[in-house]
Amino acid sequence: MIEGLQTPDYVFAASWEVCNKVGGIYTVLSTQANTLQATFHDRLFYIGPDLWQGKENPLFVESDNLCAAWRNYAIENDHLNVRVGRWNIPGEPIVILVDFQPFFPQKNDIYTDMWNHYQVDSLHAYGDYDEASMFAYATGKVVESFYRYNLTETDKVVFQAHEWMIGMAALYLQANVPAIATVFTTHATSIGRSIAGNNKPLYDYLFAYNGDQMAQELNIQSKHSIEKQTAHYVDCFTTVSEITNNECRELLDKPADVILMNGFEDDFVPKGATYAGKRKRARSLLFRLANCLMGEEFGDDTLIVGTSGRYEFKNKGIDVFLEALNRLNRDKNLKKKVLAMVSVPGWVGSPREDLQERMKSKEKFTTPLQAPLITHWLHNMTHDQVLDMLKYLDLNNRPQDMVKVIFVPCYLDGKDGILNKHYYDLIVADDLSVYPSYYEPWGYTPLESVAFRVPTITTDLAGFGLWVNSLRNQHGIEDGVQVLHRSDYNYSEVADGIKDTVALFSGKTEDEVKAIRRRAGQVAEQALWKHFIKYYYEAYDIALRNAVKRQLNERN
Repeated sequence: MIEGLQTPDYVFAASWEVCNKVGGIYTVLSTQANTLQATFHDRLFYIGPDLWQGKENPLFVESDNLCAAWRNYAIENDHLNVRVGRWNIPGEPIVILVDFQPFFPQKNDIYTDMWNHYQVDSLHAYGDYDEASMFAYATGKVVESFYRYNLTETDKVVFQAHEWMIGMAALYLQANVPAIATVFTTHATSIGRSIAGNNKPLYDYLFAYNGDQMAQELNIQSKHSIEKQTAHYVDCFTTVSEITNNECRELLDKPADVILMNGFEDDFVPKGATYAGKRKRARSLLFRLANCLMGEEFGDDTLIVGTSGRYEFKNKGIDVFLEALNRLNRDKNLKKKVLAMVSVPGWVGSPREDLQERMKSKEKFTTPLQAPLITHWLHNMTHDQVLDMLKYLDLNNRPQDMVKVIFVPCYLDGKDGILNKHYYDLIVADDLSVYPSYYEPWGYTPLESVAFRVPTITTDLAGFGLWVNSLRNQHGIEDGVQVLHRSDYNYSEVADGIKDTVALFSGKTEDEVKAIRRRAGQVAEQALWKHFIKYYYEAYDIALRNAVKRQLNERN
């Protein structure tokens, strides 16, 4: 806690990704919980959607005793279907899972209210908008019910909504329980992501884009509307990096009050002998995979270079990474063989049976399999962007190629049928990772990489890259992180920057590499939640003060 700041007595944080592991926000919330829990104990509540009715959710441990009196009251009197338990993560915070399905019949009335109160335009809703909004509305009702049953006006309460999907909950609470202070965090603007994803230049023209007009052009008016109106009405508006704040300022017409940078906990990073053992096993597994696919031997001096994350071909810079590998394959400065791993979940069909057979045997192979680039068959083998580009670049894993590529198009959840290891058990195999993002509000993947002492290459269009540039003593890959300058139009320079960095790294001695890996770990140490949580306390303080002002204005 920080001197002079107002601190809440109760904190509620809601997200579609509470006990629901689908993206980066899950990492934000599940790693910060332990740090917040140390201050708020069981006055910290996370709220998520109950998507697992009748099935067991390994992330949620239900409890009959927690908040039992209120829960029974909420079910019987407020007609809310809720389950209460603990999140199966460090800190084990209390979680309320909400069934939002019963609100669908009231959808039109809810949207009318939102229009009348807050000018939220839900007319053009489609896809996940309705589902998200019903969950948000149900969340607002749950917090209202809890507040009225358990708390009084003397309790200082903060409700934090993560992403446009929960915006309606914050607005509902402002209208119905004005004493609750609201914080809204956008992790990426829906309109910014859409502009970038539609191959329109985002950065050079940011000042010229009109958010409302672009939302109409790209057919995302409703998402944009709830995001924009929530940003304007809440007591404290926040985002995750300076780069996303520029988008908020230009596209939502509202800069953030505080920037909440994404920290993380390193409690899952192995240390000492455990780390060395995991790294050795992971490397030998990947070299075995490469031998089974290509029929070629890989010595331990082979550089393993990886990229991973969501399959956003341009936004995540997968395209520029493949182009860099193509150039590297012809680069005379490359001192070692490179095995490049592209681990991004595609439209995966099934694990390859021919590969499974080879992986089971003890044999060393001297002939390649057909299609020696991929571990699983895809439903769209002929229209996959990674495979298309590898074919176009003629990167085919021939014996004479210095650079070999393996595409792993599935979630590394420990049961994919080929590698059968978790992502974190494989990332330790890498010598270098590459995340040359074009659109990346923060960038957990490069941060996780350096936490595992794997030096990384990223760009200044990622919030994480921008933050690294602000640190003292950061001068490129020698210090653990190479931040390449990226703009709308310098694709070729970025590809060369990646190529040159990998080639340079391939010439480093064992001692130099050890020092670089140590420095990479030191960068991650500076991004732990214990350093970044202070920004949350600032946001809570602003929200609590503005909530008091808002109530005074309403009374007058």
